[in-house]
Amino acid sequence: MKKISLSLVSAMVLAAGITSSATAGALENIISNPKINLEIRPRYEHANVKDNGAKTAKGFTVRTALGLNAQLFGIEGLGAQFEAMNVANFGWVDKYVPEQAGYDVIADPSQTRVTQANVSFSANGFTAVAGRKMVVLDNARFIGNVGWRQMPQTYDLYAVMFNGVPNLSLLGAYVTRVHKVINKSLSTGSVLLHAAYKFMPELSVAAYGYLIEDFADHIGIRLSGKAGLGDAKVSYAAEYAKQTDPSLDDKTSGLEQDADYYNLSLGLGYQGFIAGIGYEVLGEKGDGDSAFYTPLATLHKFNGWADVFLKGTPDAGLCDLSAKLGYNFGPYGKLIGIYHKFESDKGSTDYGKEFDAVYKYKIDKGLGLLLKYARYRTDADKPGKPLWTHDVTKYWVQLDYKFSAGL
Repeated sequence: MKKISLSLVSAMVLAAGITSSATAGALENIISNPKINLEIRPRYEHANVKDNGAKTAKGFTVRTALGLNAQLFGIEGLGAQFEAMNVANFGWVDKYVPEQAGYDVIADPSQTRVTQANVSFSANGFTAVAGRKMVVLDNARFIGNVGWRQMPQTYDLYAVMFNGVPNLSLLGAYVTRVHKVINKSLSTGSVLLHAAYKFMPELSVAAYGYLIEDFADHIGIRLSGKAGLGDAKVSYAAEYAKQTDPSLDDKTSGLEQDADYYNLSLGLGYQGFIAGIGYEVLGEKGDGDSAFYTPLATLHKFNGWADVFLKGTPDAGLCDLSAKLGYNFGPYGKLIGIYHKFESDKGSTDYGKEFDAVYKYKIDKGLGLLLKYARYRTDADKPGKPLWTHDVTKYWVQLDYKFSAGL
Protein backbone atom coordinates (compact mmCIF):
# COMPACT_ATOMS: atom_id res chain seq x y z
CA MET A 1 0.00 0.00 0.00
CA LYS A 2 1.45 3.30 -1.11
CA LYS A 3 2.18 5.79 1.67
CA ILE A 4 2.79 9.51 1.42
CA SER A 5 6.46 9.95 2.05
CA LEU A 6 7.31 13.51 2.83
CA SER A 7 4.27 13.93 0.99
CA LEU A 8 1.31 16.19 0.72
CA VAL A 9 0.31 15.60 4.33
CA SER A 10 3.82 16.34 5.62
CA ALA A 11 3.99 19.47 3.50
CA MET A 12 0.63 20.60 4.84
CA VAL A 13 1.75 19.96 8.38
CA LEU A 14 4.97 21.90 7.91
CA ALA A 15 3.11 24.74 6.19
CA ALA A 16 0.84 24.94 9.20
CA GLY A 17 3.86 25.35 11.42
CA ILE A 18 3.66 21.90 13.02
CA THR A 19 7.25 20.71 12.77
CA SER A 20 7.01 17.53 14.83
CA SER A 21 8.16 14.59 12.73
CA ALA A 22 6.13 12.31 14.99
CA THR A 23 2.97 14.23 14.09
CA ALA A 24 3.76 14.06 10.37
CA GLY A 25 4.49 10.35 10.66
CA ALA A 26 1.20 9.72 12.43
CA LEU A 27 -0.70 11.49 9.66
CA GLU A 28 1.10 9.42 7.05
CA ASN A 29 -0.11 6.29 8.79
CA ILE A 30 -3.68 7.59 8.67
CA ILE A 31 -3.76 8.58 4.99
CA SER A 32 -2.57 6.42 2.10
CA ASN A 33 -3.03 6.16 -1.68
CA PRO A 34 -3.65 9.90 -1.98
CA LYS A 35 -4.84 11.58 -5.16
CA ILE A 36 -4.86 15.34 -5.59
CA ASN A 37 -7.13 17.31 -7.90
CA LEU A 38 -6.58 20.89 -8.98
CA GLU A 39 -8.82 23.15 -11.06
CA ILE A 40 -8.26 26.76 -12.12
CA ARG A 41 -11.14 28.31 -14.07
CA PRO A 42 -10.93 32.00 -15.08
CA ARG A 43 -14.06 33.46 -16.67
CA TYR A 44 -15.31 36.77 -18.04
CA GLU A 45 -19.09 37.26 -17.98
CA HIS A 46 -21.19 40.04 -19.51
CA ALA A 47 -24.87 40.27 -18.53
CA ASN A 48 -27.42 42.84 -19.65
CA VAL A 49 -31.10 42.95 -18.65
CA LYS A 50 -32.91 45.61 -20.66
CA ASP A 51 -35.10 48.25 -19.01
CA ASN A 52 -34.71 47.01 -15.43
CA GLY A 53 -33.04 50.13 -14.04
CA ALA A 54 -29.64 48.48 -13.57
CA LYS A 55 -26.39 48.89 -15.47
CA THR A 56 -24.85 46.13 -17.57
CA ALA A 57 -22.90 43.69 -15.42
CA LYS A 58 -19.28 42.79 -16.16
CA GLY A 59 -17.32 40.33 -14.08
CA PHE A 60 -13.98 38.56 -14.24
CA THR A 61 -13.74 35.74 -11.73
CA VAL A 62 -11.36 32.87 -11.08
CA ARG A 63 -12.38 29.57 -9.52
CA THR A 64 -9.58 27.67 -7.79
CA ALA A 65 -10.33 24.24 -6.37
CA LEU A 66 -7.95 21.90 -4.58
CA GLY A 67 -9.07 18.42 -3.57
CA LEU A 68 -7.69 15.28 -1.97
CA ASN A 69 -9.02 11.72 -2.09
CA ALA A 70 -7.35 9.11 0.10
CA GLN A 71 -7.68 5.81 1.86
CA LEU A 72 -7.93 5.90 5.67
CA PHE A 73 -6.00 3.78 8.16
CA GLY A 74 -5.05 1.30 5.46
CA ILE A 75 -8.55 -0.20 5.56
CA GLU A 76 -9.81 -1.46 2.21
CA GLY A 77 -12.93 0.45 1.19
CA LEU A 78 -12.58 3.21 3.81
CA GLY A 79 -11.92 6.55 2.18
CA ALA A 80 -12.07 10.29 2.66
CA GLN A 81 -12.62 13.19 0.29
CA PHE A 82 -11.75 16.81 0.92
CA GLU A 83 -12.06 19.81 -1.38
CA ALA A 84 -11.76 23.54 -0.80
CA MET A 85 -12.71 26.16 -3.36
CA ASN A 86 -12.10 29.88 -3.74
CA VAL A 87 -13.84 32.32 -6.08
CA ALA A 88 -12.14 35.69 -6.49
CA ASN A 89 -12.40 38.70 -8.77
CA PHE A 90 -9.33 40.47 -7.30
CA GLY A 91 -11.18 43.78 -7.68
CA TRP A 92 -10.21 43.87 -11.36
CA VAL A 93 -13.63 43.58 -13.03
CA ASP A 94 -16.34 43.44 -10.37
CA LYS A 95 -19.18 45.57 -11.70
CA TYR A 96 -22.00 43.21 -10.80
CA VAL A 97 -24.45 42.39 -8.05
CA PRO A 98 -23.77 41.13 -5.39
CA GLU A 99 -20.29 42.74 -5.49
CA GLN A 100 -21.54 46.25 -6.38
CA ALA A 101 -25.05 47.68 -6.22
CA GLY A 102 -26.73 49.17 -9.28
CA TYR A 103 -25.62 46.50 -11.77
CA ASP A 104 -27.23 43.38 -13.18
CA VAL A 105 -26.60 40.07 -11.43
CA ILE A 106 -23.69 37.70 -11.95
CA ALA A 107 -24.04 34.95 -9.37
CA ASP A 108 -20.32 34.59 -8.62
CA PRO A 109 -19.41 36.63 -5.54
CA SER A 110 -15.98 36.39 -3.95
CA GLN A 111 -16.04 33.57 -1.41
CA THR A 112 -14.09 30.63 -0.03
CA ARG A 113 -15.70 27.40 1.07
CA VAL A 114 -15.10 23.77 1.88
CA THR A 115 -17.13 22.20 -0.92
CA GLN A 116 -16.55 18.54 -0.10
CA ALA A 117 -15.58 16.84 3.15
CA ASN A 118 -16.85 13.31 3.62
CA VAL A 119 -15.97 9.81 4.74
CA SER A 120 -17.13 6.72 2.84
CA PHE A 121 -17.00 2.96 3.25
CA SER A 122 -17.58 0.43 0.46
CA ALA A 123 -18.07 -3.33 0.79
CA ASN A 124 -20.09 -6.03 -1.01
CA GLY A 125 -21.62 -3.58 -3.46
CA PHE A 126 -22.74 -1.15 -0.76
CA THR A 127 -21.30 2.32 -0.17
CA ALA A 128 -22.13 4.55 2.79
CA VAL A 129 -21.21 8.24 2.75
CA ALA A 130 -21.41 10.85 5.50
CA GLY A 131 -20.44 14.50 5.16
CA ARG A 132 -20.49 17.22 2.54
CA LYS A 133 -20.64 16.17 -1.10
CA MET A 134 -21.62 17.25 -4.59
CA VAL A 135 -24.57 15.27 -5.94
CA VAL A 136 -25.83 14.96 -9.52
CA LEU A 137 -28.70 12.56 -10.27
CA ASP A 138 -29.68 11.67 -13.86
CA ASN A 139 -29.47 14.83 -15.99
CA ALA A 140 -29.45 17.21 -12.96
CA ARG A 141 -33.02 18.37 -13.68
CA PHE A 142 -34.07 17.70 -10.07
CA ILE A 143 -30.85 17.23 -8.08
CA GLY A 144 -27.64 18.90 -9.29
CA ASN A 145 -24.43 20.63 -8.27
CA VAL A 146 -24.92 23.84 -10.33
CA GLY A 147 -21.46 23.21 -11.75
CA TRP A 148 -21.79 26.10 -14.20
CA ARG A 149 -21.46 28.70 -11.47
CA GLN A 150 -18.00 29.30 -10.08
CA MET A 151 -19.04 28.12 -6.61
CA PRO A 152 -21.06 24.89 -6.89
CA GLN A 153 -24.03 23.71 -4.86
CA THR A 154 -23.19 21.01 -2.31
CA TYR A 155 -25.08 18.87 0.19
CA ASP A 156 -24.50 17.83 3.80
CA LEU A 157 -25.93 14.32 3.87
CA TYR A 158 -25.94 10.72 4.95
CA ALA A 159 -26.29 8.38 1.98
CA VAL A 160 -26.30 4.67 1.17
CA MET A 161 -25.77 3.35 -2.37
CA PHE A 162 -25.91 -0.13 -3.84
CA ASN A 163 -24.22 -1.19 -7.09
CA GLY A 164 -23.72 -4.89 -6.35
CA VAL A 165 -25.93 -6.11 -9.21
CA PRO A 166 -24.84 -5.43 -12.80
CA ASN A 167 -26.68 -2.47 -14.40
CA LEU A 168 -28.57 -1.70 -11.16
CA SER A 169 -27.99 1.32 -8.94
CA LEU A 170 -29.90 2.31 -5.81
CA LEU A 171 -29.51 5.41 -3.68
CA GLY A 172 -31.08 6.69 -0.51
CA ALA A 173 -29.94 9.94 1.12
CA TYR A 174 -30.97 12.18 3.99
CA VAL A 175 -29.94 15.80 3.39
CA THR A 176 -29.50 18.08 6.40
CA ARG A 177 -28.23 21.22 4.66
CA VAL A 178 -27.88 22.58 1.12
CA HIS A 179 -25.10 25.07 0.41
CA LYS A 180 -26.22 27.32 -2.45
CA VAL A 181 -23.96 29.13 -4.90
CA ILE A 182 -24.18 32.58 -3.27
CA ASN A 183 -22.95 32.53 0.36
CA LYS A 184 -26.16 30.92 1.53
CA SER A 185 -27.05 27.61 3.10
CA LEU A 186 -30.47 26.13 3.78
CA SER A 187 -31.22 23.86 6.71
CA THR A 188 -33.44 21.01 5.59
CA GLY A 189 -34.54 17.49 6.36
CA SER A 190 -35.05 16.24 2.81
CA VAL A 191 -34.93 12.66 1.52
CA LEU A 192 -33.62 11.59 -1.89
CA LEU A 193 -34.55 8.17 -3.28
CA HIS A 194 -33.32 7.00 -6.68
CA ALA A 195 -33.25 3.66 -8.52
CA ALA A 196 -31.99 2.96 -12.03
CA TYR A 197 -31.63 -0.14 -14.17
CA LYS A 198 -30.03 -0.42 -17.60
CA PHE A 199 -31.87 -3.16 -19.49
CA MET A 200 -29.81 -2.59 -22.65
CA PRO A 201 -28.01 0.32 -24.36
CA GLU A 202 -31.35 1.26 -25.92
CA LEU A 203 -33.26 1.39 -22.62
CA SER A 204 -32.43 2.60 -19.13
CA VAL A 205 -35.17 3.23 -16.59
CA ALA A 206 -34.86 5.46 -13.53
CA ALA A 207 -37.50 5.98 -10.84
CA TYR A 208 -37.18 8.56 -8.09
CA GLY A 209 -38.80 10.24 -5.16
CA TYR A 210 -37.33 13.54 -3.96
CA LEU A 211 -39.04 14.61 -0.75
CA ILE A 212 -38.02 18.23 -0.30
CA GLU A 213 -38.91 19.45 3.16
CA ASP A 214 -41.41 22.31 3.33
CA PHE A 215 -41.74 22.52 -0.45
CA ALA A 216 -42.95 19.44 -2.33
CA ASP A 217 -42.52 15.78 -3.19
CA HIS A 218 -41.32 15.05 -6.72
CA ILE A 219 -42.17 11.49 -7.80
CA GLY A 220 -41.20 10.46 -11.30
CA ILE A 221 -39.88 8.05 -13.88
CA ARG A 222 -37.34 8.56 -16.67
CA LEU A 223 -36.60 6.42 -19.74
CA SER A 224 -33.51 6.99 -21.87
CA GLY A 225 -31.29 5.18 -24.32
CA LYS A 226 -28.96 5.24 -27.29
CA ALA A 227 -28.91 3.25 -30.52
CA GLY A 228 -26.82 3.07 -33.67
CA LEU A 229 -28.49 3.39 -37.08
CA GLY A 230 -25.78 2.74 -39.63
CA ASP A 231 -23.32 5.60 -39.29
CA ALA A 232 -25.79 7.62 -37.22
CA LYS A 233 -26.27 7.58 -33.45
CA VAL A 234 -29.70 8.25 -31.99
CA SER A 235 -30.48 9.12 -28.37
CA TYR A 236 -33.75 9.80 -26.60
CA ALA A 237 -35.27 10.58 -23.19
CA ALA A 238 -38.83 10.56 -21.92
CA GLU A 239 -39.73 11.64 -18.39
CA TYR A 240 -42.78 12.31 -16.25
CA ALA A 241 -43.00 13.58 -12.68
CA LYS A 242 -45.68 14.73 -10.26
CA GLN A 243 -45.30 17.57 -7.74
CA THR A 244 -47.42 16.84 -4.68
CA ASP A 245 -47.82 18.11 -1.11
CA PRO A 246 -44.61 17.82 0.95
CA SER A 247 -44.48 14.62 3.01
CA LEU A 248 -41.79 16.25 5.15
CA ASP A 249 -43.47 19.35 6.52
CA ASP A 250 -42.73 21.11 9.78
CA LYS A 251 -46.45 22.04 9.87
CA THR A 252 -45.73 25.74 9.39
CA SER A 253 -45.46 25.93 5.60
CA GLY A 254 -48.99 24.72 4.92
CA LEU A 255 -48.06 24.22 1.27
CA GLU A 256 -50.28 22.28 -1.09
CA GLN A 257 -48.90 21.26 -4.48
CA ASP A 258 -50.50 19.85 -7.62
CA ALA A 259 -48.43 20.17 -10.80
CA ASP A 260 -47.02 17.88 -13.51
CA TYR A 261 -43.78 17.65 -15.44
CA TYR A 262 -43.15 16.20 -18.90
CA ASN A 263 -39.97 16.00 -20.92
CA LEU A 264 -39.37 14.47 -24.35
CA SER A 265 -36.12 14.75 -26.30
CA LEU A 266 -34.54 13.17 -29.35
CA GLY A 267 -30.94 13.56 -30.50
CA LEU A 268 -29.02 12.58 -33.63
CA GLY A 269 -25.32 12.44 -34.40
CA TYR A 270 -24.02 11.79 -37.93
CA GLN A 271 -20.49 12.28 -39.30
CA GLY A 272 -19.79 15.18 -36.96
CA PHE A 273 -23.21 16.79 -37.25
CA ILE A 274 -25.29 17.16 -34.08
CA ALA A 275 -29.06 17.70 -34.06
CA GLY A 276 -31.82 17.44 -31.53
CA ILE A 277 -35.31 18.48 -30.56
CA GLY A 278 -36.89 18.71 -27.13
CA TYR A 279 -40.17 19.59 -25.48
CA GLU A 280 -40.33 20.24 -21.74
CA VAL A 281 -43.38 21.21 -19.70
CA LEU A 282 -43.30 22.52 -16.14
CA GLY A 283 -46.97 22.42 -15.32
CA GLU A 284 -49.09 25.32 -14.09
CA LYS A 285 -49.86 25.45 -10.40
CA GLY A 286 -53.42 24.11 -10.75
CA ASP A 287 -54.94 23.76 -7.28
CA GLY A 288 -51.51 24.01 -5.65
CA ASP A 289 -49.45 26.89 -4.29
CA SER A 290 -46.83 26.95 -7.04
CA ALA A 291 -46.15 25.75 -10.56
CA PHE A 292 -43.74 22.86 -11.08
CA TYR A 293 -40.29 23.96 -9.89
CA THR A 294 -37.06 22.11 -9.08
CA PRO A 295 -35.17 24.18 -6.46
CA LEU A 296 -32.21 21.78 -6.14
CA ALA A 297 -31.54 21.41 -9.88
CA THR A 298 -28.70 22.67 -12.01
CA LEU A 299 -31.19 25.17 -13.40
CA HIS A 300 -28.79 26.93 -15.80
CA LYS A 301 -28.76 23.76 -17.90
CA PHE A 302 -32.48 24.07 -18.67
CA ASN A 303 -34.83 26.62 -20.29
CA GLY A 304 -32.09 28.73 -21.83
CA TRP A 305 -28.71 29.99 -20.66
CA ALA A 306 -30.02 33.52 -20.14
CA ASP A 307 -31.55 32.13 -16.90
CA VAL A 308 -34.77 34.11 -17.23
CA PHE A 309 -36.82 31.36 -15.52
CA LEU A 310 -34.18 30.42 -12.96
CA LYS A 311 -35.82 31.95 -9.88
CA GLY A 312 -39.17 30.29 -10.40
CA THR A 313 -41.68 28.94 -12.88
CA PRO A 314 -44.51 31.37 -13.74
CA ASP A 315 -47.83 30.43 -12.09
CA ALA A 316 -49.26 29.57 -15.53
CA GLY A 317 -46.43 27.07 -16.05
CA LEU A 318 -43.79 26.89 -18.74
CA CYS A 319 -43.54 25.01 -22.05
CA ASP A 320 -40.11 24.98 -23.70
CA LEU A 321 -39.84 23.80 -27.32
CA SER A 322 -36.18 23.61 -28.32
CA ALA A 323 -34.13 22.66 -31.36
CA LYS A 324 -30.38 22.02 -31.45
CA LEU A 325 -27.92 22.00 -34.34
CA GLY A 326 -24.15 21.76 -34.25
CA TYR A 327 -20.97 20.29 -35.67
CA ASN A 328 -18.00 18.55 -34.10
CA PHE A 329 -14.82 19.71 -35.86
CA GLY A 330 -12.71 17.09 -34.09
CA PRO A 331 -9.38 18.64 -33.00
CA TYR A 332 -10.76 22.10 -33.87
CA GLY A 333 -13.57 22.00 -31.33
CA LYS A 334 -17.34 21.73 -31.23
CA LEU A 335 -19.95 24.38 -32.08
CA ILE A 336 -23.63 24.08 -31.05
CA GLY A 337 -26.60 26.42 -31.41
CA ILE A 338 -29.93 26.01 -29.56
CA TYR A 339 -33.25 27.75 -30.22
CA HIS A 340 -35.99 27.95 -27.57
CA LYS A 341 -39.60 29.01 -27.90
CA PHE A 342 -41.34 29.60 -24.57
CA GLU A 343 -45.02 29.81 -23.72
CA SER A 344 -47.24 29.22 -20.70
CA ASP A 345 -48.71 25.81 -19.92
CA LYS A 346 -52.08 27.38 -19.14
CA GLY A 347 -53.48 29.61 -21.87
CA SER A 348 -50.49 29.25 -24.24
CA THR A 349 -49.31 32.82 -23.57
CA ASP A 350 -46.18 33.62 -25.59
CA TYR A 351 -43.26 34.19 -23.20
CA GLY A 352 -40.57 34.83 -25.80
CA LYS A 353 -37.71 33.22 -27.69
CA GLU A 354 -34.05 32.56 -27.02
CA PHE A 355 -30.98 31.69 -29.05
CA ASP A 356 -27.98 30.11 -27.33
CA ALA A 357 -24.60 29.17 -28.79
CA VAL A 358 -21.48 27.55 -27.43
CA TYR A 359 -18.03 26.74 -28.81
CA LYS A 360 -15.74 24.32 -26.96
CA TYR A 361 -12.09 23.75 -27.83
CA LYS A 362 -9.52 21.58 -26.11
CA ILE A 363 -6.29 23.58 -26.19
CA ASP A 364 -4.14 20.95 -24.51
CA LYS A 365 -4.43 18.05 -22.10
CA GLY A 366 -6.37 19.38 -19.12
CA LEU A 367 -6.91 22.84 -20.64
CA GLY A 368 -10.09 23.88 -22.44
CA LEU A 369 -11.60 27.04 -23.93
CA LEU A 370 -15.31 27.88 -23.87
CA LEU A 371 -17.13 30.71 -25.67
CA LYS A 372 -20.82 30.98 -24.83
CA TYR A 373 -23.69 33.29 -25.79
CA ALA A 374 -27.36 33.68 -24.80
CA ARG A 375 -29.94 36.10 -26.26
CA TYR A 376 -33.50 36.10 -24.89
CA ARG A 377 -36.19 38.29 -26.40
CA THR A 378 -39.58 38.69 -24.75
CA ASP A 379 -42.92 39.35 -26.36
CA ALA A 380 -44.21 41.21 -23.31
CA ASP A 381 -45.51 44.68 -24.21
CA LYS A 382 -43.95 46.33 -21.16
CA PRO A 383 -41.12 44.98 -19.06
CA GLY A 384 -42.28 44.03 -15.58
CA LYS A 385 -40.75 42.62 -12.43
CA PRO A 386 -40.24 38.97 -13.53
CA LEU A 387 -37.00 38.53 -15.46
CA TRP A 388 -38.82 36.84 -18.35
CA THR A 389 -40.56 40.13 -19.13
CA HIS A 390 -37.20 41.74 -20.05
CA ASP A 391 -34.85 41.21 -22.97
CA VAL A 392 -31.62 39.59 -21.74
CA THR A 393 -28.21 39.24 -23.39
CA LYS A 394 -25.26 37.38 -21.87
CA TYR A 395 -21.92 36.06 -23.04
CA TRP A 396 -18.95 34.30 -21.46
CA VAL A 397 -15.28 33.64 -22.22
CA GLN A 398 -13.74 30.92 -20.09
CA LEU A 399 -10.60 28.84 -19.69
CA ASP A 400 -10.62 25.69 -17.58
CA TYR A 401 -7.49 23.88 -16.40
CA LYS A 402 -7.72 20.55 -14.57
CA PHE A 403 -4.94 18.44 -13.11
CA SER A 404 -5.13 15.15 -11.25
CA ALA A 405 -2.36 12.92 -9.96
CA GLY A 406 -1.66 10.22 -7.41
CA LEU A 407 1.13 10.72 -4.89
